[in-house]
Amino acid sequence: MNYLGHAYLSFGDTNILTGNMIGDHVKGKLVAQEHYPPEIWKGIMLHRKIDEFSDNHSATRRAKIFFREDYGLYAGAIMDTLYDHFLANDPKMFPGYPELEIFSKETYQKLSVNSAYFPAAFAAYFPHMQEHNWLYGYRTIKGMERSLTGLSRRAAHMPPPEKAYEIFVSQFYQLNQCYYELIDDLISFVKNEIKK
Repeated sequence: MNYLGHAYLSFGDTNILTGNMIGDHVKGKLVAQEHYPPEIWKGIMLHRKIDEFSDNHSATRRAKIFFREDYGLYAGAIMDTLYDHFLANDPKMFPGYPELEIFSKETYQKLSVNSAYFPAAFAAYFPHMQEHNWLYGYRTIKGMERSLTGLSRRAAHMPPPEKAYEIFVSQFYQLNQCYYELIDDLISFVKNEIKK
């Protein structure tokens, strides 16, 4: 899961959301933990658990095969991004575009409350995330093209994203099926983790 997935899987909790969204930018454990309130730290750890669960799920392993020849280890990062498209268009989660738009704006507002805890890298691009409404952008095919391009810019050694986009379009239904096989298991897993 990418930004939309981590936001959705915070289930409305502002502090868990903050940790979940900044998780990729917080390295280490013992030193980092001292810098965050317990609930934000819980969100950071939840981010890592979501990534591990998703990456090792049988549906994700199957989906990554489509990208492995051209993208190697970046197949996982590509699938994280594509999962957000399928989530954005899942009628169980977002019955229509207004619900996703409202969710996106509420997410940005909640994150802004905890901006003092943003790592430098997240703080640098959060204004762009808001301005260009990245969370809502996952809904469209064109938005996914932009997201894959953005991923390739952030991942220094990732091959150009055009082939990934072609595979996404040509294998759309198979990849969407992988999402549906993953999402209910992932939601159950996260809800159990949050209760701990």
